[in-house]
Amino acid sequence: MQTSLPGRRRRVAATALLLGAALSLTACGEQRVTAADAPSAPPSSGPGSPAASPYVEPGAHDGAPHYRENNAYRLPGEMSPADAKDARKEAARIEPVLKRLWGEKKWDPKSVRAAMLKLGYEEERTGPKGERIGGTLTVQGMEPRFETDHYITPEGARVGLRVHADACVTAFVQKTNYQVSTNGPYMETGCFEPPSGH
Repeated sequence: MQTSLPGRRRRVAATALLLGAALSLTACGEQRVTAADAPSAPPSSGPGSPAASPYVEPGAHDGAPHYRENNAYRLPGEMSPADAKDARKEAARIEPVLKRLWGEKKWDPKSVRAAMLKLGYEEERTGPKGERIGGTLTVQGMEPRFETDHYITPEGARVGLRVHADACVTAFVQKTNYQVSTNGPYMETGCFEPPSGH
């Protein structure tokens, strides 16, 4: 049995439409660019270029919009130049003590605290509502961290010294190494950087 040419064309067109619809449904979420659609040069993403996002925040860690706002608790405060200089002086006093303790394999908080108190620092004290009422030194154990499938707390001690209201010395000493640095205080945790995952 022969079919007429117009009837056959309708069936071919209907089949093509069905195949096109099926292909577009299976390509959900994919973006296809034909040679005619492709730009002649890749778009620039530098600052001020048309492809740059208008939502990139200056000074943002990874360029994400609202980075500083969303991570304010993880950003240290600004130090005045004079207070930053004082913090560096205190860091220079602390560094050789931690180096010695590390060499002696004494990185427990009790030993580190005793060595810091010998430098003349006074332990920070807080009142019943968490308000600071004296002292400038805090010595704590290391923060727990996630490894593979569970949390571990490494041996060692962290040191926080409040040099001025806007300036801190932070340090740590542990089995593998020690480090001393200066920074402004964090909004919620004082001299110590807050743990990630707020």
